Amino acid sequence: MLTVANLSKRFGGVHAVQDVSFTIPKGCVYSVIGPNGAGKTTLFNLISGLYTPTAGTIGFEGREIGGVAPDQLARLGMSRTFQNLQICRNLSAIDNVMVGAHLTLNSSMFAGMVRWPGLSRADRACRERAAALMERVGCGAFIKADAAAMPYGALKRLEIARALASDPKILFLDEPAAGLNHTETHGIQTLVADLARSGLTVVVVEHDMKLVMNVSDRILVLNYGRRLAEGTPAEIRENPDVIAAYLGADAEED
Repeated sequence: MLTVANLSKRFGGVHAVQDVSFTIPKGCVYSVIGPNGAGKTTLFNLISGLYTPTAGTIGFEGREIGGVAPDQLARLGMSRTFQNLQICRNLSAIDNVMVGAHLTLNSSMFAGMVRWPGLSRADRACRERAAALMERVGCGAFIKADAAAMPYGALKRLEIARALASDPKILFLDEPAAGLNHTETHGIQTLVADLARSGLTVVVVEHDMKLVMNVSDRILVLNYGRRLAEGTPAEIRENPDVIAAYLGADAEED
């Protein structure tokens, strides 16, 4: 589904991502891990169109997408969440999810002004689907709430619901468990596994190693912007280079 080849990104003299290559098959959970500053979010930003690559290629379903704008990528079937919540707190929770469905709506300014019946029906259908997505991700209790009144853990799920509203083929989750307690993290783990079982390809950047090891089919490890290792959870867990990068060179001997 996704092929990254020799991808690099420089910010002045800083090489944030250097010559990274990997492929992601359809329907899997693919995780990207690494120490702080390893280039994980920069990699996400390159793939999702927020940054233009300095070098290398990104292929999505056989189409080169390096430098393609985020709205164009959304139309191709790509959606994401962010490390720092991007919630419209002046909107209701359900309106936040409906914002993510704008690509599926077919309306004009004139139709909105005269409130044609077809537009009203489409709006009701969109609201019903948004409510169903909130139930699916586990924040259905807040369907009638304002986003500003929701707790942090529920907002993380709300952002996932909004990302799903565009009906993506591939979903990028940037640290979905950041700031969550143990119970909330386990819930996110269960949700990611459920999304993958439905056929959705999920790509995760995450620091919680228990979540990563439990939910991933394959894992990419970055260190100083470079690919350090790639493999199954079992292979990554036993990789001496990964152990050294996370725990220090002496950890391998221990």
